[in-house]
Parts: sequence; structure tokens; C-alpha cells
Amino acid sequence: MVEAVELGLPRQRGATGTRLKAWLRNEYVRVGLAETLCTYVMMVFGLGSVAQVVTGKGAFGHYISINLGFGLGVAMGCHVGGKVSGAHMNAAVSFTMCAFGRLAWKFLPLYVCAQFLGSFLAAGTVYAVYYEAIYDYCGGNLTVTGVRATAGIFATYPAPYLSLMSGFADQVFGTAMLLLCLWALFDQRNKPALEGSEPVAVGLLVLLIGMSLGSNSGYAINPTRDLGPRIFTAIAGWGTDVFRSGNGWWWVPVIAPLVGGVLGAGIYTAMVELHHPPSSKQSCEGQVEEESAPLGKQENICADVCV
Repeated sequence: MVEAVELGLPRQRGATGTRLKAWLRNEYVRVGLAETLCTYVMMVFGLGSVAQVVTGKGAFGHYISINLGFGLGVAMGCHVGGKVSGAHMNAAVSFTMCAFGRLAWKFLPLYVCAQFLGSFLAAGTVYAVYYEAIYDYCGGNLTVTGVRATAGIFATYPAPYLSLMSGFADQVFGTAMLLLCLWALFDQRNKPALEGSEPVAVGLLVLLIGMSLGSNSGYAINPTRDLGPRIFTAIAGWGTDVFRSGNGWWWVPVIAPLVGGVLGAGIYTAMVELHHPPSSKQSCEGQVEEESAPLGKQENICADVCV
């Protein structure tokens, strides 16, 4: 499975020996490892920004810091796994791509498991890094609700005024906007992000969603981003209240983003993508060649992503 080859890099002056590079031939393993790592990176920066704001009591950032943390975390995640797994980092993105034929259904369990694992490990890492800060902030009482609640560092919870129905609609709409804009960013026959700028573009999209649609329920818009850390908190000391709080809120950020993702991508496809005028060029043999490739089937695509 693993082979070692000599790197084609110039050697530094005075350096001796051979540099080796190993790679895995199994596509599932390569994709799974990359998707786990890029999700982990995105979540560490995102959850870390929340932990810093909450435990710092406003001295080390505010709500905009959380938006920036997740937005820039998404951009870094794109760079980590973009050319290997596509850096989805979001089960709603993977599910939507499968629904539109841009990712084989056989890959969906792999992506979901990798994203869940990356999110779970990131929650554990942030908990370890901020362990003393969390206990100092809450006095050792790990709670889901209340003035010193800390469960919200890891998973999303609805505002007190938000009903389950309104919260479901909130998550559907937020994820729909995410996928609608992602479809546009990679539509080669419209106005796509410039090659190489995709991570920044997607990071800015997540930042924009957080700044405009985040106050109702924390803009999870990502089933694995929410469920992995929620299960971690249940194990780490917050208990089953993480599933009971908010009238049993936990299932909303798991199901609603799947609906919203398909809705958003469907709206863009129906209103824009299907109506592009024919755009092709003649090859030297007289064959018609497509000038663009659909999202998910392009080589080196690095931003089928989100938190």
C-alpha cells in the first residue's frame, strides 16, 4: 500500500542522503485521512475562537472573533485537504454533491465518518487546551444553560426565544445560502472564484453567513460539525443535557442542513445553471469540448466546504 520514492527537489548545499516521500495508493484511505485532517484543522480554529471569547469574558474577542475563526478555519482546511478530498468538511456539502451526481454515493459514508472524527477530535483538543480556563470560568460546574454555561463552546444551541420550527427553518435557510453560493463560486460558465483563490472565497462566505445569519442558533449549517462535539461534551462531563436542552434541539442541526443544502443547490441549478447559453469550442478534430466542468468533477477543486 505504501511506497517510497525520491523527491524531485533540489538538495540544500551540504546536505547528503535521499529524501523520501511516501504515499497511500488506496483512494479511500487517502481521501479519509485528508478529510479528517482538514475538518480537524477547521474545527480547532473555530471552536478555539469560541472558547477564547467565552472563557475570556470579552477580554480576548467578541462575536466577530468567532465568525473570523470559523471563516479563516475553513480557508485553512481547504488548503490542507483541497486537492485530495475536496475539503468538504461538512456532511451537508457531501450529501448535496451526491444528490446532484457530483460525488459517488459510495463515498458518502467515508466523508461523513471522516468529518465526524475530525470534529470529535478537534473538540477534545480544544477542551484539553482550554481545560483550566473552562473550569476557572464555570467554577468546575459544567452546564449547558445558565450564566456560566460552557457547552455552547463546542456545539450550537438555540436562543431562548427560538422555537424548534423556527430553528429548523433557520438552519435550512443558512445551509441553502451556503450551497447556493458554493455552486455559484464553482460554476465555470458564470463568475467563479479565481483559480487559487477558492479557499479565501469560501472562508469569506462562511464569515458572511456568520455575520448575517448566526444569532438565532449559532449557524451550525453542518451536521458533523455539531454532532461530533456534542457527543464529546456528553462524554466529557456535560452529560445528557446536551441532547435535552432547547426542547431536544440536537437533531435540528443534523437534519435541517441536509434539506437546506439540496434546496440551495437546486435553486441555483434551476434558476441559473440550467439556463446558460451553449458555450463550447471546436477542437482541432472538430469535436465539441465543454469549457467547464461541474462542481466536484473538476481536478484540484478545493472548496466544496463549510462549518
